[in-house]
Amino acid sequence: MLLPAKNEVARHLRRYRTWERVMLASPTDRAARDSFEDSGYTLCVLMGKRCAREAVTAAERYLQTSLPAYLQEQTGPPSGPLEQTGHLGQGQNGKARKEQPRRTRAVGRETPSGRRFTAGR
Repeated sequence: MLLPAKNEVARHLRRYRTWERVMLASPTDRAARDSFEDSGYTLCVLMGKRCAREAVTAAERYLQTSLPAYLQEQTGPPSGPLEQTGHLGQGQNGKARKEQPRRTRAVGRETPSGRRFTAGR
């Protein structure tokens, strides 16, 4: 998981809070509302969240904790062996096996004469 630099998160969080205060002070000011929504969207993108409130909470938490602690909170406890993460499958005997590349079918059909042709190529 890629995370932004903490100073960038802090800067955008300050910007969000500033526009929040301005927007709450004059709720009919369309420019203030647009800037507030833009700053919320930027936090959503930075923090990988779907709504501004979640992004603000995640940004505050990210700034307060160490990187390993934040990553563990976001992803949950470590899953252990590769079999549990889905990178390797298990064979019939329970041992890990490498995934084979998927085979694709050839596009086209055979004619009654046995020749292959592809439509429109």
